[in-house]
Amino acid sequence: MMNELWADIISWTVNGDTWIIYVFLIVTASLTVNFVQKRFLNRLHQRFLKTNNPWDDALVLAAQRPLTWMIWLLGLKLAVDVIQYDNKSPVFEVIEPLQFVAAILILTLFLLGLIRQIETVFKKKEDKQGKKKYEAATVEAVSKLLRASAIITGVLVALQTLGFSISGVLAFGGIGGVAIGFAAKDLLANFFGGLIIYLDRPFAVGDWIRSSDREIEGVVETIGWRLTTIRTFDKRPLYIPNSIFSSIAVENPSRMSNRRIYETIGIRYEDSHKIPAIIDSVRSMLQQHDEIDTKQTLIVNFNKFAPSSLDFFIYTFTKTTDWVTYHKIKQAVLLDVLEIIEQHGAEVAFPTSTLHIDSHISEPVL
Repeated sequence: MMNELWADIISWTVNGDTWIIYVFLIVTASLTVNFVQKRFLNRLHQRFLKTNNPWDDALVLAAQRPLTWMIWLLGLKLAVDVIQYDNKSPVFEVIEPLQFVAAILILTLFLLGLIRQIETVFKKKEDKQGKKKYEAATVEAVSKLLRASAIITGVLVALQTLGFSISGVLAFGGIGGVAIGFAAKDLLANFFGGLIIYLDRPFAVGDWIRSSDREIEGVVETIGWRLTTIRTFDKRPLYIPNSIFSSIAVENPSRMSNRRIYETIGIRYEDSHKIPAIIDSVRSMLQQHDEIDTKQTLIVNFNKFAPSSLDFFIYTFTKTTDWVTYHKIKQAVLLDVLEIIEQHGAEVAFPTSTLHIDSHISEPVL
């Protein structure tokens, strides 16, 4: 009914070359409406920025560009209808389905922008302690899946609009998918490997990981659908196919709760009677140390008669997991142990050899 009404209006108004005037008026109206909507959305966005709700900001930001394109598409449609009434060219029969395809494209772009804005909102969300509430890698994975779904749906609807059979396309896609699966099995293995990383989350961007099965160690920079990029400690990039991680053991030191100090110290045999007092003093020092986590295992015990020393060991954990800070604490602890040994009048042993010569050996007879 709307099309008939629009045709009646055109037939009543268009005579001779007056269609040029109406096209000009339509373009002017499109410019005016677009200018007004931009000013309105900008003011609306400024007002939404003052609220604590991030979703209205995401909706406005996602709608700005697609709304401009939609206004111009409607203006173009009206202009084409006016020209078509005056000029019955067959080319206009092709333009009409293309207009619907353009509308589907604009709607798809709006959905993609909205998904991108929602992804940004989830990445910025924090809990009460100020930590990120959602892991960036997981948010990116879900966002990629939603964007892929939106694109595939938009393409299928566009094909249906252009007169293609979706069932035929899906059937061809199924057969082609089997062929592609055999031809690109490694690519698919990496894709599903990336999906498993996103779901299981054995590591995230910024984590320090290493594997004893492969020569892999460094900081994770990116997790893609095919490759994971790791920056080694000598600053070289290491590109690893995601399928590798499904068959190797991966250690994630970045998620350790504490760092361990495990050292063995040797005392001279002539200081054997001082070892109990030294051990008690070292244990007391560790229990009172501000950077040692006394809730974890703390052991200081004599444990070995070594060839050149009487050995006792220290087994304890620091509160920090930062690598640089840990070594500063370890250095301070070892220097305190050395000072305790010296305070008790003992010395740290070093490798020695004692040669015993029998004094009763007779001199050789000439």
